[in-house]
Amino acid sequence: MPEERLQKLLAGAGLASRRGAESLIRAGRVTVDGRVATVGESADPAVQAVAVDGRPLGPLDEPRRYLALHKPAGVTATVRDRHALRTVLDLVPPDLLPGTGRLYPVGRLDLDSEGLLLLTNDGEWADRLLHPRYGVEREYAVGLDRPLDAAQADTLLRGIELEEGLARLGLLRPATATETQRLLRLLGPAPAGAGPGAARPDRLTWYRATLAQGWKRQLRRMFTGVGAPVRRLVRVRVGTLRLEDLASGEVRLLPAREARRAARGPVRDAILHP
Repeated sequence: MPEERLQKLLAGAGLASRRGAESLIRAGRVTVDGRVATVGESADPAVQAVAVDGRPLGPLDEPRRYLALHKPAGVTATVRDRHALRTVLDLVPPDLLPGTGRLYPVGRLDLDSEGLLLLTNDGEWADRLLHPRYGVEREYAVGLDRPLDAAQADTLLRGIELEEGLARLGLLRPATATETQRLLRLLGPAPAGAGPGAARPDRLTWYRATLAQGWKRQLRRMFTGVGAPVRRLVRVRVGTLRLEDLASGEVRLLPAREARRAARGPVRDAILHP
């Protein structure tokens, strides 16, 4: 086969999205014929030995796999962390893994956050969901100690200045009673260190917020910036994919058609169809 950029080869082998593959290369974890690779380099896996962390590149034609997982708090959203007690792959039944066993999370979800996390071995699909130019929304249930006042809500909607720039919400509204009741049935134990209110999620005040940006701990930083620290944070939607009835720790296989529909762009009906 002709030479391909290493980022594309790694994504095609189900190791990461293209952006994630670039991070692997920059970290010195990718080799070509035993030599540490560089970003922008190309290779032909038919005649060259491409490896990540010393493991040879897997087959490029493996069937694509798409999973939806309800990540509990306290579980690390990565497949490789020697300090983690549990990672998300520990929650995936063996019969849902592809032949090589290689899956990776689409984006991140903090250790103390919970909810919908997508796993795949399809780098192109992951890029469609992650890259800002595609505008795929992520929706969160945000649990607070008390309701926001008018000034706090207005500041959040106008945007909060963070180190990366102006952080904006696409939507901020109180959660409906139906949404809250459905969510409470699915939640697991409170994350460690989340504060006394988190032990009783039924006593929290719940909001729904959407993001198209994906900065680190963005919602927590925004709400803390207006004096309303987040006690529970649950991702309930990515694109058209919803948490639905997945209880904490559960996994389901996504049909390819459902997965493709999720990567088509912004969802406009979040209020009409919560």
